[in-house]
Amino acid sequence: MLQQKYRSSLTVQALGLLIAKTLAFAFAFALPVLLTRSLSQNEYGLFKQVFLIITSLTALLPLGFGMSAYYYLPREQDPARRGQVILNILLFNLAMGLAACLLFALFPSVIGAIFRDPAMSSFAPLAGVVVLLWLFSSFLETVAVANQELRLATIFIVAGQLTRTVLLLSAAILFDSVEALIYAAIIHGVLQSIALSWYAWTRFPGFWRAFDKSLTLKQIAYALPFGLAGLLYTIQTDLHNYFVSHQFSAATFAVYSIGVAQLPFIGILRESVSSVMLPRISYLQEQGLTREILLLLASATRKLAVVILPVYAVLMVTGREFLTVMFTSAYAESWPIFAINLTLLPLSLLDVDAVARAYEGHRFYLVKLQIVLSIVMVFALWYGISRFGLPGAITVVVVINFILRLMLAARFTRVIGAKPRDLVLLKDLGKVALASAVAAISCLFVRSVIMAGGARPLVVLVVCFAVFGVLYLGAILLLGTATTDEREKVRQGVARLQQFVYLGRSANSVS
Repeated sequence: MLQQKYRSSLTVQALGLLIAKTLAFAFAFALPVLLTRSLSQNEYGLFKQVFLIITSLTALLPLGFGMSAYYYLPREQDPARRGQVILNILLFNLAMGLAACLLFALFPSVIGAIFRDPAMSSFAPLAGVVVLLWLFSSFLETVAVANQELRLATIFIVAGQLTRTVLLLSAAILFDSVEALIYAAIIHGVLQSIALSWYAWTRFPGFWRAFDKSLTLKQIAYALPFGLAGLLYTIQTDLHNYFVSHQFSAATFAVYSIGVAQLPFIGILRESVSSVMLPRISYLQEQGLTREILLLLASATRKLAVVILPVYAVLMVTGREFLTVMFTSAYAESWPIFAINLTLLPLSLLDVDAVARAYEGHRFYLVKLQIVLSIVMVFALWYGISRFGLPGAITVVVVINFILRLMLAARFTRVIGAKPRDLVLLKDLGKVALASAVAAISCLFVRSVIMAGGARPLVVLVVCFAVFGVLYLGAILLLGTATTDEREKVRQGVARLQQFVYLGRSANSVS
């Protein structure tokens, strides 16, 4: 019964999460769009700085311990031991959250020192409470996915993002202050924590009574090396923001933060696929099916590329208009930073994180690599910012990310026995890249024509997106990228949509 959970289609499993996170994307993307209109540039910069440290600690302090659920729940058949896996994670996250909360309560000046703004220290105690609640409740989505309750995970994702967006936006509109936004985040953390407690109580009855020292030690031994690697990766991901915050004003950081913002939909897409792949690859590795792991990776990369590469191409053409429409003309100067940051999109296709977590014997390689790159990054950021300013900071991030992904891909493709001849599994990536390039070049021509006529940014964006979409889909079909099965699924989807429209029209005619 348990094994059947890990044998269903990757596409089918990921689709539910993708739909849920796509809905969450709408809420998440709406938040900065609306906040840049509700807050001044300086206030928005302060908001981003406070929540930068909150989100950094929420990602850093769990040390990847919660991810061990993906490894152990598929392997454990005994309900008591499965319950202990959950208990260990909850206790660990609670302890780390309490430590952060206590630190900020006793030493509030830490935040002021980080951002070179003593006024920021007044937010420290409340920020510590947010870290405690968000860190503890961050396990909610993970435990549902690891337990293969993807439908319930869908509800958690959508409800969590919706309540967060509504609470923060309401605080910004009603009270127009950073402190009000922090209180809204506290309320959100309380709601998420209640949901997590309910889930653990109902799905793992009596989990608080389970304890096996040997399992606890195994879980720690498995998780902490990955957690340290994840900690170092988060440092690499966030460090440039701290360098910029320390060197520039809150208003300048607001401009930079818009430029380096990740596109929520792409992150959601990757997380949805990765969440399904982690337990799936863990199961395949346990069964010794390394060839199946390689095929799964190739399939996931191909499907991600179909979305990621065209998004990268069209935004490289229309990025300036995109920023203006989304965040007002006040943030148009974020464009050079945004253009460099977009390079992370195609680089994200070099992703073997799920394989690295399944093959625990190689976990110390991750730690060593991350330590070296973190040291290099500190000096590179210092030089890049002092010499090239804000563009220099994001360039360092892109280069370090490229080196990391390239070295991990080289290492773990060898681990699963990939050969040069297996590159044929990625043949469709070339077709997708060609289709994206053709559509982007055509889109560039259209953009220059309509801009010469004085079109507004929104008009430029809509027309270019439409032209790009038609040309890209046409090129994909002409190049034969889609499989027969995928074509059939598209036809079925179109047929269902036509039937829905027909029924709707029939109902209107009758009425």
